[in-house]
Parts: sequence; structure tokens; C-alpha cells
Amino acid sequence: MKHALIALVTCLAVVVMSWPQPGAAQLDKSKVKKIMQEKLKNSQTLLEGIALADFKKIAVSAEELIQLSKTAEWHVYQTPRYEMNSNEFRRAAEKIIDKAKAKNIDGVTLAYFEMTMSCVRCHEYVREVRDVSLPVNPLRDAHLAGRVRPRCKGPGAA
Repeated sequence: MKHALIALVTCLAVVVMSWPQPGAAQLDKSKVKKIMQEKLKNSQTLLEGIALADFKKIAVSAEELIQLSKTAEWHVYQTPRYEMNSNEFRRAAEKIIDKAKAKNIDGVTLAYFEMTMSCVRCHEYVREVRDVSLPVNPLRDAHLAGRVRPRCKGPGAA
């Protein structure tokens, strides 16, 4: 019994410590939405620059994206994984600027792809965190029954 209680307390401690902490930006969804719209606008301008081989437009758009990623509203979650995704995004945007300065359109295009993949991974993570944060809904949970979810084993569990 004592070992089961220790296992349960340890499991709960791990869950609580690894639970994502919302940043200040999460509290004001309209600001987050606005910054994501700005990110999309700058990403589209960057893609236009790539299509036209306009290296100045590419560099300016990438710099704008880096600046957006440094704002408080950008940091929706204060977790290592979210920070890793943000860092990957900034590194890719910096690489875009470097390749634009070298007038290397293939390098710019590859770095743009890397940046886009970092966005996709981050948005996927945010959706996962948001879904986990939702209140228990038996109908939704039944629908997602095929999805594997890690669970702590409590006392008496095998």
C-alpha cells in the first residue's frame, strides 16, 4: 500500500510539474490572434519575395517575423517544447536573411520551408496542449478513444 501511495504521489507530481503554464499572452486571445495574422501577412510577403527573387523584400519580411517572435504575445505557453519551436522559427528566419544577403534563392527557399515546418510543429503542439486543457467531455473522449493517452497507474492498478 505504501509503495502504491508513493507511486501515485510521484505520478501526480510529474504531471503537475510538466503541465504547460500559460503565458500572459494566452490571457488575451485577441492579441494572440492579431500577432498570428501579422505572422501570416509577413510570411505571405516573404513567399512573394521568393517568387519574385526580391531579396530585399525577403530580408525585410524575415526580419519582421523575427521581431514578432520576440513580442510577449508570441509566447503563448512557457514550456521547453514551445520555446524550442520558437527558437527553430527564429533560426530559420535568420537563415533566410543570411541567404537573401548572399542572393541565394535556393538557400532562401529551403530556409523558408524549414521555417514553415517549425510553424506547423508549433501549431500542432498548441492544439495538443489546448485539447488536453479542455474540461472532461465524455462524448469527445469516447470519440477519441482510439488515441493513446499516457495515464498514471494508481493504487491497486496492474
